[in-house]
Amino acid sequence: MSVNMGSADRIIRALVGIVLLALVFVGPQTPWGWIGIIPLATALMGNCPAYSLLGIKTCKKK
Repeated sequence: MSVNMGSADRIIRALVGIVLLALVFVGPQTPWGWIGIIPLATALMGNCPAYSLLGIKTCKKK
């Protein structure tokens, strides 16, 4: 898999993922917070499958 996400995109996704996962343990303790695994995983991998399907790249070209 090639990287198709820029650093700003990855940081935002990681923060959103962490906040959503925090909802599982703190606050309303809703199971919907487990969906935070998806943005966190894509941020760590640097590849978004939806971006690949749509042909979007937010990373700088090498």
